[in-house]
Parts: sequence; C-alpha cells; structure tokens
Amino acid sequence: MPRVLSDERRDLVKAIADFCRRECGTKEQRDKLTANGQEQHNQRLYEKMAALGWLSIAVPEEYDGAGRGMVDLCLFLQGTAYGRAPISGFGTTVIAAAAYEKFGTEQQKRVVLQGVTRGRVEAISMSEPGAGSDVGALTCRADRAAGGYLLNGQKTWCSNAHFADHILLVARTGQGDSKHQGLTQFMVPTDAEGLRIRGIDTMGGKDVNDLYFTDCFIPDSAVVGAPGQGWSQLMAGLNLERMILAALMLGVAQRAFDDTLQYVRQREQFGRPIGSFQTLKHRIADMATELECARLLLDDVAAAIDAEPDRMFAREASMAKLKCTELAKHVTLEGMQMMGGYGYATEYGMEALLRQTVVSTVYGGTSEIQRDIIGRTYGL
Repeated sequence: MPRVLSDERRDLVKAIADFCRRECGTKEQRDKLTANGQEQHNQRLYEKMAALGWLSIAVPEEYDGAGRGMVDLCLFLQGTAYGRAPISGFGTTVIAAAAYEKFGTEQQKRVVLQGVTRGRVEAISMSEPGAGSDVGALTCRADRAAGGYLLNGQKTWCSNAHFADHILLVARTGQGDSKHQGLTQFMVPTDAEGLRIRGIDTMGGKDVNDLYFTDCFIPDSAVVGAPGQGWSQLMAGLNLERMILAALMLGVAQRAFDDTLQYVRQREQFGRPIGSFQTLKHRIADMATELECARLLLDDVAAAIDAEPDRMFAREASMAKLKCTELAKHVTLEGMQMMGGYGYATEYGMEALLRQTVVSTVYGGTSEIQRDIIGRTYGL
C-alpha cells in the first residue's frame, strides 16, 4: 500500500485494526455480536469505540469531539469496515450530526453532537414509497399546529431508526414553483407519540425501517435550519454522505480481496495452489490495481474536502461513491467465484460481504444517479 500517513494517522489505523481483531476478529465473535448476522449494529461495541474517542473523530472540539477532518474520518470508516465491526449506526449518525452542526440550534447541536461522543445513534429519513431517487417528489407533510407541526405520511428505507435517538426528517411544509421548494428538516424523537417504526426484512438482516406518522406533534424547536430550506440543506451534506459510503465500501472491498487472496494461495487443485493458474492470477492483479486506483481517488477527494470544507465537490464525491461501491460489488462477486462453493458458505464470510456491497450501489444515490450527476458537471 503506497499511501503515506503521518505517525498519528498510522497509529490510528493500527489501533483500529488491533481493536477489531480483538473484539470481532472471528466469526464466532461476530455471530455473538450480531445475533448470527441478523443485527448490523452492536451497541456495546459501539460504546467501547465512543470511550476511545473514535466516534467523535469529526465532531468539533467545542462539543467534546476531536475536530478532525474527512481524511481521518475515511481512515476510521475503512478500518472498521475492513475489521467487520458491527457498527452500522455510525454512518447515519455522522451524516445527521453534520446537518445539525451546520444548521441546527445550539440546543440541537449539544444534544446530538455531544451524544455522538457518548455512543448515541442518529437516523435520517428522506425516501418514501413514491420518492426514492426523486427526493423532491416526497409527500410526507408537516402542517402548522399550535406551537409546532403535525406530521402525517409514510417514510421508508430509514436505516437504524429502530435504535436511534432521533430521526432527521425531511417533510413537506409548503409548495413552490419547484418541487424542491417547501421542504423542511425536523428533529423527531423516535419515541414521539404518533410515530410507528416497523422493520423491513432484507437479505442484509435488520437494518432498515418503514416510518408511519399519524398526527405526530413536534414543537417549533424541532425545526432544523430554516423552514422551507430543506432541499438546499440536503445538498450541502452530499459530499459527506457519498464519502462515507465510498470509504466503507473500500474497506469491505479490501477485506474481500485479502480473504480471496489468502484462499487462492492455500487452496490446491491439480497439484498446485489455484492462484498460480493464470486465469486467477490475472484477475487478482486486476482487482489489486483497481483497489489502488480507488484508494488514490478517495484519498485525493478527502484531502481536497479538508482543504476547502465549504466547497461542494459534487463531481469528485460522486466519482468516489460510484467507483468504490461498484468496485466492492465486483471484488466480492469475484471472490465468491474464485472460492467456489466455499464462497457461498456462511462459514467463510464472503457471502456476507457480498450482501453488504450489493445494496451499497443503491442507497445514498444509485450508481445511475451518480453517473447522471457526474455527467451534469460536464454540462451534459
């Protein structure tokens, strides 16, 4: 790995790797932490990481965080994904926390950002049954009521809502000349009266939820940012969301590659290791090259964001998300093929990595949406 890291960052990477090997390094440990793979988040492990200061790596110092940037956040995400740490709540928590940091009231910031340092989880909800990639088509409403708003409607595919403290909700508060006008963000407690959370069974286990709002009252103090400005606030957070997904999937891809490499070195057929056959050797070489290309891209974009944190890197962040998620899916599929029946067996873990990567090309903006965004930045 040609990456050059400072001593401090090298120590962080090593500490994360050591922690993951110790706490969740075996299948038996992971099965115990995840109810045999059905749960994607273990709160006890998560809080151990909080105590080490890792969860607050990107939280500003005035809210008890480390005040680090995108490069360090990506290192943490890659390391925990590679180590297969079951902390799925972290990604949505960081995305939501960044929105509160930029647009929230001081009280909202203290509740959420200081909560991150203690290992609390946050969720964010945009998608609806009729509004996925087209977020502007959402219909979940927040209508004015005495002292606040009444929420009515349905949301779907909301990750981690079943164990989060709050949901950063995007709802319609009005209409305008554009479908993107009249959207507002709200801080909704997950125990609010009138909110029902129902899990959705998926091939990845218990991770996402439907949300049903029936005259769910939230006070004026729950508005995040300016009413009617939800769309522009969402756009301001896209760099972060795409980089989080890219970093996570690059970590998974590297783990799948390393596991595959170990297998083809050890597995013998026709009197020699199967990795010595040219057809597999060349596929390994291609994957290794693509992984390095993806790593260089991610590192470069992360460094650029740290240098200009207020600038939108729509093209570059979309490129990173597209490249890393599609590559992770490719590497895990290749790993399964090279491992044959063992790749399909739960004992070896490749099938679990594959399940993680397939959905990554869908959530956070599909690969098709990322390509469309990239194309538009070239005036197409």
